[in-house]
Amino acid sequence: MSLLVVCDHDRGSLSEASLEALTFARPLAAAADLELVAVVIGEGAEAAAVDLGAHGAETVYVASHPVLPDFGPEAWGETVVQLVHSTGATVVLACGTDRGNEVVAQVAARLDQPFVANCRSIDPVGDGSGNWTMTRVQWGGSLLEDTTLTADVHLVTVAHHAVEAAAADTPAIGNLSAFSPNLDDVLARTVVTDRVVLTKGITLSTAPVVVGGGRGVGSAEAFAPLEELAAELGGVVGCSRAVTNNGWRPHSDQVGQTGTRIAPEIYIASGISGAIQHWVGAMAAKNILAINTDQEANMVTRAGHAVIGDLHQVIPAITEEVRRRRS
Repeated sequence: MSLLVVCDHDRGSLSEASLEALTFARPLAAAADLELVAVVIGEGAEAAAVDLGAHGAETVYVASHPVLPDFGPEAWGETVVQLVHSTGATVVLACGTDRGNEVVAQVAARLDQPFVANCRSIDPVGDGSGNWTMTRVQWGGSLLEDTTLTADVHLVTVAHHAVEAAAADTPAIGNLSAFSPNLDDVLARTVVTDRVVLTKGITLSTAPVVVGGGRGVGSAEAFAPLEELAAELGGVVGCSRAVTNNGWRPHSDQVGQTGTRIAPEIYIASGISGAIQHWVGAMAAKNILAINTDQEANMVTRAGHAVIGDLHQVIPAITEEVRRRRS
């Protein structure tokens, strides 16, 4: 029996979220006495599979088919289902990204099995009757729910950033095994066929430093000092939902439950009240510095460090000090 991790990649470039899933899965597979295996799907899968042994995968299935030129939730879901049937996998796990949750939901519908999303912890021993107990994130992170899963095939995703990706202490073999699913051409209706590059280089989800601005920034033009500080620190600018609602920044810059979830080394949150939806997107940051005139603001009380003051004075002062120390 095995625990199968669905690994996401973009044309051969493995997603960091997939390594989080493997990191989470290693102790889970050991506790449940399951072989840890992985699957990568579509063009570029072999390139994406190279390092999975180092992260604990004993076998890596490389699935290919003419219907799989790029990501497609229906085609990927059906591929995983056929792999479950052919290998006898009893657990399917992925990271709870948009892609991960969508693919495992497709698997659940096809197998007619329950699916538990965004888990923070899982106990495969549970109550001793074969049921699994787990804690998962609900309501955008404002609630942690303890639940029990009874299923023939356990389908779960791990909450994004619930663990930090790390290689296994003892690398696994990572043998590559070709897998050819039998896919109907109709599944190509939801496969990515074209792409538009919106940003290059460091992105909001991967940046080591994020300088965020909220309603307190005041206007689109007032984000210029934040851009300047982010450039000095090698980071990017993010924003709150209020900012995108006002049309000051595009939605691609939004941090939060309905935006991007970030995990930088430091998040500088300026003029942001810290509503729960925004906190869900920022809480995985290693350090948070809040800049606000309101010392009772949610972001200030949750942050590890805070400056109570006017961001229009504090941000330029930080930028100037960074330049002074570098010179």
